Amino acid sequence: MIEHEMQRLLYKAKNDNEVKQALIATKSDPDPLKAFCETAQRLGYDITAGELFAHGLTMNDEKLRATNGGGSFEIEGWNDLYENFMEELQ
Repeated sequence: MIEHEMQRLLYKAKNDNEVKQALIATKSDPDPLKAFCETAQRLGYDITAGELFAHGLTMNDEKLRATNGGGSFEIEGWNDLYENFMEELQ
């Protein structure tokens, strides 16, 4: 499950400065999400951009369905798994 892999990677990055710096460096890449996923995969974590996008869509859809009567618009301020990871890492 993607949440588990992201938590494992976050734990590793918080305890290994080289891993942390490598992940932070991906933010300056022209395609930061792709660079992040490639770095994570090189480190042995099963994280793909497709899974991150799918997780975000699923979470957003579930939140909208939880709205009384169903929401018909995206609510701003809901961060995705990748953004939350990077915020917590820094």
